Amino acid sequence: MSAARSATRDADGALRRTVHQRLIGSESVEQLVGAPSIELRRRLGDLLHEADPLLADDRHERLVRELADEVAGLGPLEPLLLDPSITEVMVNGTGSCFVERAGRLEPVPVALDDAGVMRIVERIIAPLGLRLDRASPMVDARLPDGSRLHAVIPPLAVDGPCVTIRRFGAHAIALEDFTPGDRGAAFLGWAVAAGWNVLVSGGTSSGKTTLLNALSGAIDATERIITIEETAELRLEQPHVVRLEARPPNAEGAGAVPVRDLVRTALRMRPDRILVGEVRGAEALDLLQALNTGHEGALSTVHANGPVDALRRLATLTLFSGVALPFAAITDQVAAAVDVVVQVERGRSGARAIVAIAEVLSERGAIGTRPLFARVGGTLTPAGAPDRPLRRRDAPAPDPSWFG
Repeated sequence: MSAARSATRDADGALRRTVHQRLIGSESVEQLVGAPSIELRRRLGDLLHEADPLLADDRHERLVRELADEVAGLGPLEPLLLDPSITEVMVNGTGSCFVERAGRLEPVPVALDDAGVMRIVERIIAPLGLRLDRASPMVDARLPDGSRLHAVIPPLAVDGPCVTIRRFGAHAIALEDFTPGDRGAAFLGWAVAAGWNVLVSGGTSSGKTTLLNALSGAIDATERIITIEETAELRLEQPHVVRLEARPPNAEGAGAVPVRDLVRTALRMRPDRILVGEVRGAEALDLLQALNTGHEGALSTVHANGPVDALRRLATLTLFSGVALPFAAITDQVAAAVDVVVQVERGRSGARAIVAIAEVLSERGAIGTRPLFARVGGTLTPAGAPDRPLRRRDAPAPDPSWFG
């Protein structure tokens, strides 16, 4: 049985190569690639019938589907990206592929060699003016549906090209999904609506961006929101949103527009809210300066292990700007700028949840937090009421029952 499957697989590969060659030799190949799916599949079916008129119907349909994915989609990865239950696709060299479902990793069979991986990546990055070769062996890109792609090839990737595609759901996750039935969700909704500056902290793939998107739902629809990201991921539902995305250098190493430049640009665009997808460099200083000069209600994320670590990391990142400021002055700016830190984690089961909400203490020369909510068992439990003043005078005070 194994030998028969192997022979069928080899025969299918030969048929696909034959159809590809005939399609490339066709004068209408460019029109077909951009043609509607029905027309493309019809033409591929005709070419496949010419290559093997005696092909069984079920095998014929399967090959047409695979050919259409290769010509106009992402080949063997296309069915994975169409599966709404898959949130991440990871290709680890030739023949090794894993996906994430419900926070858990599982292997999937994918017939993809190194050349096939490279064709998929080139198809994505070519229209974006990006390159991936031995001189530039890493690339970040965004798919048309907003999914994020990262690729690494030899000599950096020892076992062959590695591709990671992080997908984003068609529907935004509500804030209550992170804290079901907890008073912490009500408090966070109040904090965002009241104009507090909120910093979301957590590790890689812990749900920081997803939570940031959920928090943005509390922003009033009348406000002008400007989002700044290295790779655009946020999907806000408000009507007045301006999305800015950083640009990497081109093949000649020029033309880069970093997040820091976009933060400065956003300040000249009359924002009511500034959302920075993730602070990871010199833009930390510009963000702090903005938050300390009247730009309230900002939301951002940072990689850190806890609320205090998040504030320390934000302070440290400001040093990347090259501005010679005393560290005590930087910590004062952090304490004045950030009102609350939300820590999010992914559990061993794959579930993502808020584990702590902490108020930032306004202490000169020091960085500290006061816990407002802490997860005890499976519940986000109140730990104390906030003391920081309101950012907006017309905002209501937080409900005391949230902390009782």
